[in-house]
Amino acid sequence: MPGSLSSAIATRRLSPTRLNLNFVMEIIIPLIHQSTQATMRHTGQSIASWLGRHWFGGLVVLLALYAGLPFLAPLFMQLGWSSLAKLIYLAYSFQCHQLPQRSFFLFGDQAMYPLSDIQAYWGGSSNPIVMRRFIGLPGIGWKVAWSDRMVAMYTSLLAFTVLWRVVRQRIKPLPWWGLALFLLPMALDGTSHLLSDLAGVGQGFRDSNTWLAALTGYRFSATFYNGDALGSFNSWMRLVSGLLFGLGLAWSGLPALESMFGSLERDD
Repeated sequence: MPGSLSSAIATRRLSPTRLNLNFVMEIIIPLIHQSTQATMRHTGQSIASWLGRHWFGGLVVLLALYAGLPFLAPLFMQLGWSSLAKLIYLAYSFQCHQLPQRSFFLFGDQAMYPLSDIQAYWGGSSNPIVMRRFIGLPGIGWKVAWSDRMVAMYTSLLAFTVLWRVVRQRIKPLPWWGLALFLLPMALDGTSHLLSDLAGVGQGFRDSNTWLAALTGYRFSATFYNGDALGSFNSWMRLVSGLLFGLGLAWSGLPALESMFGSLERDD
């Protein structure tokens, strides 16, 4: 009898604990779960709505930073902030060959320098891995952190992005085959440069462009056919193909982005 009484008392003592546990499991936790889901859903809708309203401004800021940072590298070198400048050169070295004869220079006598001058300044090397490390010198200026083609590509993309915002109601989106046509000149020019450089820097068919001189009957000056200097055929091709890249990408990609982010705002 005493044993049965003790068991009953123990059972009664455990009952409040079990009741509290059941209350937590069946009521409190589901309420917390529902509240968390509602909060996450509201937060997600708020983020989507914000992106739907502000995606264009955010894109312009990102493009401006991406296209502008390479120009800060020579500015920082000129100011003596070499550590910051070299950090930018390093970051953009993974995105561009950074060959100095195909790059712009700031704070010097010339906007671009021919290969012969670069080799004179940099120990006469023809190794592209060595040459790409040349960032400039006091007096001749400092190299922009990526090549002239990359400058044309992403500066034009930024400019055409802003322009598209103004004229988007008056133009139709560029179809995929139109984008392919805009990218074709860069693909052809870049591939031909790559094949030409296999013969050695300054030694390939795109360095002399004798084929072009023959096609045009040598109507232009030697500086137009030879090398990569500003105003040469090679320079014009890199700049024009870069501009076409920026135009094609903005014309085809921005309408798709507007449609996607617009749907986020409408779904809010």
